[in-house]
Amino acid sequence: MFGLSPFELAVIGVIAVVLFGGNLPEVARKFGSTYSQFRRSLQDVQQQFRQVQDEASRAVSMDTPPSNSYDDEDEEPNEPSAPKFTPPE
Repeated sequence: MFGLSPFELAVIGVIAVVLFGGNLPEVARKFGSTYSQFRRSLQDVQQQFRQVQDEASRAVSMDTPPSNSYDDEDEEPNEPSAPKFTPPE
């Protein structure tokens, strides 16, 4: 769990009991509520960034006209500038 061995988790648990004693359940509840508020605010910020990104991509797609490779049907496509390969005989 979290990359910690069982021994390390036990040491952290003992330290928590020594530091907080009988207040440990209350401290854990406060930590849990603070963590959930942090996650909600982080999700709100991510959602705002996604909305801005979507609006920007829509604005860019509306600014650029649809690309037609040839405006005039009579024009031939440009020939490539490199010579064609002819294999040796």
